[in-house]
Amino acid sequence: MPDALPSPAGSRLQPVLDWVLSEGRLESDLGRFVDQLLKRAVAAGLPVWRFYIGLQLVHPQMIATGVLWRRDKGYEEMPRRHGVLTSPAYIGSPMEEVRNNGRPVRYCLNDLPESAHTVLHELKAEGGVDYVAFPMRLSRPGSTPVVSFATDRKSGFTEEDVADLERLIDMMAAEAEIFIYRSIAETVTDTYLGHIVGERVLRGQIKRGDGQEINAVLWFSDLRDFTGLNERMSAPDLLELLNNYLQLVGDALKANGGEILKFIGDGVMAYFPAEDALFLPYVTNSAIAAARRLIDDIEAANEARAAGGHDPVRCGVGLHVGPVTFGNIGTEDRLDFTVIGPAVNRAARLESLTKELGVPILASAEFNDVSTIPLKSLGKHALRGVPQPVEVFTLP
Repeated sequence: MPDALPSPAGSRLQPVLDWVLSEGRLESDLGRFVDQLLKRAVAAGLPVWRFYIGLQLVHPQMIATGVLWRRDKGYEEMPRRHGVLTSPAYIGSPMEEVRNNGRPVRYCLNDLPESAHTVLHELKAEGGVDYVAFPMRLSRPGSTPVVSFATDRKSGFTEEDVADLERLIDMMAAEAEIFIYRSIAETVTDTYLGHIVGERVLRGQIKRGDGQEINAVLWFSDLRDFTGLNERMSAPDLLELLNNYLQLVGDALKANGGEILKFIGDGVMAYFPAEDALFLPYVTNSAIAAARRLIDDIEAANEARAAGGHDPVRCGVGLHVGPVTFGNIGTEDRLDFTVIGPAVNRAARLESLTKELGVPILASAEFNDVSTIPLKSLGKHALRGVPQPVEVFTLP
């Protein structure tokens, strides 16, 4: 009987490829995809003990994300903050070597020189024997993802293993690229539009004129004497002050269910969704809690400013509730997702009135009517653009 023909290269990975092309491509979470892929690769005979993939992102806080997988521990997602590329953990590492040279690197962990990067010595100490890292080929221009494998098998990786590891990288490349583009889309919309609006846009609500009527609590806030600050402060100092202030506003809103719609210089336009009228008391109370937190946080920040010899900062908040149109306005190719309507104008006018009345927070009668937190009336006052004087309220 003639000898059996040798199996074609990579044939043991055929079940892995079949899974990638069927169920695997439907997995939207990169960590779960990696976990399932590596478990199947090990079952197919690849002696992988440890795996890592690093993907560069477009994100205001993170420069990259990674997935670390171990055969005995499963996977762990590892976000990397800006600055990691100048840290000892990265400089001189195999990851940097592959990214800079665009070529694979391989290290026998049993025969490491003392000068080898710390991560390689750590892998050896944990039982690793052989290590190989590859660049991942993507169609997207930019930083090249790097993928590394380590084995604890005493004989290390064979040449057939290394060839199959490269094939495995090609199998996962499409999923990695989809993850990168999806992450960029979600990050950009979250960062520049907010989470709720971003989700609407990504779901397809992007046509000019698309919108819906919703009930909402409206928030306008503004720094006091921003024009004077512009004149007195250097540009870097003003930018730092403005960012620190806006962070306080954002933190107060986010902690209480509010979402920023836009920044207008030093001003913030935000809203609290209240589509069900039954929840209006809860939503208005959340807006009051956000305003109170902002005032408290600014007072705490002013103590630090005073210690540094700087003037205090002040702000005003206008609160109103009512129906608004929530949707797209703009030109055919440049849109803004926003809220429009009389309720928006009243919230803005209330914020302006805080300067005249010398209080940090003003709310409308409509807001007071549905809030369960007692507010103090300041009588009726004229609002620009509103025909009749309206009663306004502040915190007691």
